[in-house]
Formats: sequence, C-alpha cells, structure tokens
Amino acid sequence: MSKIDNTLTSFIDIAADSDFSIHNLPYGIFSDAKDAADNKRRAGVAIGEYVLDLAVLEAEGLLSLEGGPYFDQATLNAFIDSGRDNWTQARTTIQTLLSSVSDALRDNADLQKKALFNQADVTMHLPVHVPGFTDFYSSKEHATNVGTMFRDPNNALLPNWTEMPVGYNGRASTVIVSGTDVIRPSGQLKPNADDRPIFSACKRLDFELETAFVVGKGNSIGQPIAVDNAPEHIFGMVLLNDWSARDIQKWEYVPLGPFNAKTFASEVSPWIVTMDALSPFKTACPIQEPKPLAYLNEKDSNNSYDIHLSVELLPKNSDEATVVCETNFKHMYWSMAQQLTHHTITGCKVEVGDMMGSGTISGPTPDSYGSMLEIAWNATKPVTLKGGETRSFIEDGDTVIMKGYSEKDGIRVGFGEVRGKVLPALNFDFDK
Repeated sequence: MSKIDNTLTSFIDIAADSDFSIHNLPYGIFSDAKDAADNKRRAGVAIGEYVLDLAVLEAEGLLSLEGGPYFDQATLNAFIDSGRDNWTQARTTIQTLLSSVSDALRDNADLQKKALFNQADVTMHLPVHVPGFTDFYSSKEHATNVGTMFRDPNNALLPNWTEMPVGYNGRASTVIVSGTDVIRPSGQLKPNADDRPIFSACKRLDFELETAFVVGKGNSIGQPIAVDNAPEHIFGMVLLNDWSARDIQKWEYVPLGPFNAKTFASEVSPWIVTMDALSPFKTACPIQEPKPLAYLNEKDSNNSYDIHLSVELLPKNSDEATVVCETNFKHMYWSMAQQLTHHTITGCKVEVGDMMGSGTISGPTPDSYGSMLEIAWNATKPVTLKGGETRSFIEDGDTVIMKGYSEKDGIRVGFGEVRGKVLPALNFDFDK
C-alpha cells in the first residue's frame, strides 16, 4: 500500500470533488472534432476537466518510453503490454509534467494548446481491444439475495460458492464504452411454467453494478498465475454495467448458465484507473470461511479496495436522476487476485486487454443492493423515483448512470461514470 503525497499539486485548477486529480491520471482513448473525418484516435489521461494528449507529449520528446512510441494508437494494448517498468515511468513522467513545480508544460502556452482538451469537447472510445471477457459472481450478499429469491432461503448459496470464485466466459465483442445506447434485447421467455416458451422483447431488463479489471500481463497456455503474483498481471480497473435480461436468463441458464441474457451489452467507463493510483485505498476482503484451498490463499491481507459506488436512474423526459444504490467494492468476498488465479489454474491463457467483471456488487443493506432484481426484490417492492414514477426493472428511455471513487486524506481518485440509455427492442417480422 503506497502513501498519498499530499504535497503533490497540479498547475491546472482542479475542483476538490473532481475524480481526476493528479493522484489519479487514468488512461483512455479519445478523438476530437478535427479527427472526425478520419476517425483518428489516440491515448490521453484525465486531469481535472481536461484530457492530456499523450501522443503530443510523446512526439515532443517529453514522454519517451522503452520500445515506443505507444500513444498515437487507437487502443492502449501496446502500452499495457510493454510492461510495468513503462507503466511506472509513464505515470511518474506525466505527474511531473502536470505538477505545479515543473515548468515544461506549465510555462509553455503553445504546448498546452496542442496537448490539453476539454473533456466536454472530445469523444471517448473503448480504451482497449478486449480479447476476452469474463464475469464473476463474487459478492456474497448478491449471491445470497438471488439464492433466497429463487431457491431455498436456508441454502441460498450453492456448495461451491464459498470454495471458489464462480464465473463464466462472456462475449468480448459486445463490451461497449459508456454513452453507447443499449437496444432492449429479445429472445425466448417462458412466462408460464406449463406452456412452451415465447419469443418476445425482454420485460425484465436490469443493470448490474460491477467493476472490471484489465489484464496487463498474460500467461502461457498451461501455466497458471500464482495468487501472490496475480497483482502484477492487473493493469487497472473500470466501472462496468453488465446489462442483464432477467427473464431470458431464467429460461436459458439451466444447465449451462448465462448466455444470450448477458451477451448483448457489457458497458464500461472510458477511463482505466491504474492499480498504482488505487494503491493507497487498499483494504481487506471479508473473512473467508472456510479457509480457501492453498492455491487461493493470499499472503497480502490487504487484497481489496475501498471504492464508493453508486447507481442513478434517469427516466425518459426527466432532468433529475434518482440514486437507487450506494455500496462499496470492499464488500466483495473474492479478491481480483483470487479470481485471476482461479481462472488460470487449469491452464487457461489470458491476454493483455482481457476484462474480468467482479460480478454484481451488493452490500449488506437494501440501499446497497447492486441490481434492480434485488432493489425491487423481484418486482415485489417497486422503487419510487423523483417525480413519482416507479420502477421494478429498467424501461425504454431510462438512462442508468454508475459512478465510483476512492477518497482519503482529502485526496480523491475516481472513475468518472458509465452511462447507458435503453432504446426500444427491434421489431421482428418472421413472415418475411
């Protein structure tokens, strides 16, 4: 766990409640208006209300890394793949350039004009090429709530849940960036137990409040990643709304688990917050009973992170969102290191840019549940929004907004937001 340097300040004016302090410097991929014609994208970091163009700094010789250049590219994969030494050097160099005591950028108005863009004036893109996407199921509170609703409340958790991080392989091709509209999915539903299924638009569309970690170092096939080495294979984290079609899932998930109910959209925030930036906010996971098998035992007891998370629901034609959930990442039962190690223990190969979702992050109280399925308790307790509308699940025109940040000693490191609006289902005419 690194300490926060409270003496480090930026020459850029940054609001106290900004997610993007000089202690953060998350990476993203952006384009601006003049790039629209050729769709040119490059790497930047967020600082206050600005994006700092790393491709410009690289071209000016102010950000030179071994094996580069890396930042005049449409994804961050090459930079991430270049290794931890470059991650560290880049972070140190960028912090120095943005600091109030360095004149290289502070006193160069022409360079600032070329390298600093208002975030409001740029378009953010998916920050990495995602070779593979995995979703875990690692919140004990969430798993218990779901098990209570749909199985025996006295045996809500299946026997394997406390023995390993349960997960499934999802669709990397439908990982999308914040701001992308989500079309309501259609598929097979079975509303009546005694009848055949029907084809219909999803009627129980839900969000899942999650984070995802980005793999920063792969492994060879057949060679698992040891749990105490796993943190060295993780570059950073994003917010994740793993959209879910509950009624499609209910019919399809036995015997092989989620399929079409989870493949239509996994929406992530555009900024990757590095593990170095989050290091001061490390904390312990909940006590794990029974004690995990040896390959999942971590030496570092500070194996989780204190990250405040929230979900807001903004109805169509409304300008006022309602906070429907506030929770914290530290409630997660299984750590990211344990997830990655378990994923590779049989020899599975992971690659740079792979994203691994935490699973729905729920806390111990109803206001900290991380999905509408739980918040409205399977539609038995509808939620009243500002303005008087009620919701049990997500309706067409609704926008879901997830936010997250860590804060300590007056220093804030945040993720920004992941925001997605639901559009109506497609019309299908199977007679044509």
